[in-house]
Amino acid sequence: MRKKLILDVDTGTDDAVAIMLAGLHPDLDLVAVSVVNGNVPVENCTDNTLRTLDLISRSDVPVYEGLSHPIVRDDFPTPRATKRDPKVHMAVLPLPPATSTKKALSAPIFLSQAFAEQPGMITLVAVGPLSNLAAAIAIDPKFPENCAELIIMGGAVNKSNITPSAEFNIWADPEAAAQVFRAPFRKITLVPLDATHEALVSREQCEMLRGLGSPASKASADIIEHRINGYEETQPTGTPRTAPVHDAVCVAALVDRDIIETKHVNVVIETLGEYTIGRTVVDHERRTTRVPNCHVAFHAKREPFIAMLSEVFAPVAPDRVKVG
Repeated sequence: MRKKLILDVDTGTDDAVAIMLAGLHPDLDLVAVSVVNGNVPVENCTDNTLRTLDLISRSDVPVYEGLSHPIVRDDFPTPRATKRDPKVHMAVLPLPPATSTKKALSAPIFLSQAFAEQPGMITLVAVGPLSNLAAAIAIDPKFPENCAELIIMGGAVNKSNITPSAEFNIWADPEAAAQVFRAPFRKITLVPLDATHEALVSREQCEMLRGLGSPASKASADIIEHRINGYEETQPTGTPRTAPVHDAVCVAALVDRDIIETKHVNVVIETLGEYTIGRTVVDHERRTTRVPNCHVAFHAKREPFIAMLSEVFAPVAPDRVKVG
């Protein structure tokens, strides 16, 4: 049986690859995509999401736009103008303009309703700031219990990408993240930078993807190469000619759990620290008596992740066409 999922995104470059992987993988049923303010302003995130789905002929997947700002703050902990480098994320993806349009319903209302209608049947994969999720909890306190599982791309144990302590998705709305990690989700899996930086994609692998010749393979190659250029200039990975594609690792792990290696630990979010706001405080050495609430991926496997991208983004043979 195909796994049902809803993606919550802030598209974004790596989000686009995640959307293509979720929309094309034969073992996944992408029910909908909700959009949140993050890598770029929410209206750009929505447009990028629609462009991506149209490109892969999945305009049947509904798109719901959500919050345009954090749940408590007027802006991120520091203003947007100083927070993201366009060398990694583009306001407008280099894809044909969208012909499909977003739905009228707001993302938090949609999320609360969709999971209430099918409790325990849909996995939520959240790869942007967690504002929409916190808002959905406020609308329906049973929303967390209705999710089969929540998979989050975010946080870090020994790495960071926005401050010395914090990863962007958690830092962008730390109060929302704190609410999510306190909520009674059936299962939370966190895929932090520590794991995604072990599943790096190289320039040579981009050429391999481009050579497959499908719209998804060519677009993903272009997008990942843009990320590699940005990482080389602004935040080198330590492995030359590579970049992480964080969000797609979460989708891949939903299909193949062996791609990530997790440990069940307690995670809380710092919301007040002058130097540590947005940090995921991961009690991996059991320094407290706090109950484990999250399966944290400390490692990810590069080879099966790349293999999945190449298999799914290859042109679809007649016997692989999805039915229903």
